[in-house]
Amino acid sequence: MASLKLNGVDKIYPSGTTALYDINLETDEKEFIVILGSDGSGKTSLLRVIAGLDELSSGDITVGGKDVTEADPKDRDIAMIFRSNTLSPTMTVFDNLAFGLKIRKAPQTVIEQRVKAAANILGLNEVLYRKPKALTAAQKQRTAIGRAIVREPKLYLFDEPLSGLDENLQAELLNVIVNMQARMEGTFLYTTKNVAEAMTVGTRIVVLKNGFLQQIDTPANLYDYPANAYVAFLIGSPTINFINNAKIIREGETVYAAEGNIKLALPENIVKRFSALQDYVNGDRHIIIGIRPEDMSEGGDIEGAVTGVGEGVAEVEADGHSFTVVSDKLKKGEKTKISCDATRLYLFDGETRLTLLQRDEGYVENGFADSKFVPRTFNEEEEIKEKLKPSKDNKKKKSR
Repeated sequence: MASLKLNGVDKIYPSGTTALYDINLETDEKEFIVILGSDGSGKTSLLRVIAGLDELSSGDITVGGKDVTEADPKDRDIAMIFRSNTLSPTMTVFDNLAFGLKIRKAPQTVIEQRVKAAANILGLNEVLYRKPKALTAAQKQRTAIGRAIVREPKLYLFDEPLSGLDENLQAELLNVIVNMQARMEGTFLYTTKNVAEAMTVGTRIVVLKNGFLQQIDTPANLYDYPANAYVAFLIGSPTINFINNAKIIREGETVYAAEGNIKLALPENIVKRFSALQDYVNGDRHIIIGIRPEDMSEGGDIEGAVTGVGEGVAEVEADGHSFTVVSDKLKKGEKTKISCDATRLYLFDGETRLTLLQRDEGYVENGFADSKFVPRTFNEEEEIKEKLKPSKDNKKKKSR
């Protein structure tokens, strides 16, 4: 078994900084899990506590059915590939690849067999007896990856392995990693802040923000059914358009999401998914409307002016809001009218920022309990971070 289970994993530094809070995750064998988030989201911290390089504040870690929470890194059957290669400059590629096996006193025949197999997978046969200074950047990173895979561990942890490489090398190495994962028996955990990268390779994606779990799901489900406004903003390029401080109003039989002069009639599929509709109709509660650029087009009821154009997109100012619209026809400076496909709207509570729309038959169940996770509200996260900070009294005691 090459599965991983995290139960209530916390990493709180003495300063009170929340690196990770109450992380729960369960993987299947041979999954390719992508951990997605911006800098400071907790991606690297998560890999380091799984690998045993950093100590947990609380929680449990199980690998292949074995509790490794207190185990030393060498006893966890995990390999970690860092964003900067850690090759020995005095060793050949062969010896760098063999290093982990040699310190574990593997038989020479096993070392030869595994090193050559890894070199074949990673395209390193021609440089096996060169030293790192004679390698290209891509060959160095391939060697760093190879040093991990020769051990054939249960878990492979990749900490932004493509960071710092140019686009061509990134594409080349990403293809190598994907093909390698298909041939190996282990489970891959791969961190990145590149959304396109995550959406391309992940069987499931773990979205982190400031140490807090936001959502775990397949790429398609994250795009179509974001659990909160943050996930909706993160997933998708160009990023989603938001209309803040909107309200739900009813006029006769029609329900609208409206803000200022922008008034969007909610179609039946959206109303049907809006289970708490009556709590918002003609009341004081605000909502956030989300509209993806690809769901907006020229022609419609929203009057505006084109303030900028890019490759296949245009920026339109309308009623104090800036909308990105997928279009190659609009020209900067011209007046226009735009519309949106209201059947594709996203609605979030203005205070909690959680989705207001239930999943429908379009949601593809993946069989994991993680998919039913409901993230904490924005205010709840802020309260937890504040609570975990050391009190002034404690600081005074430590300084004495």
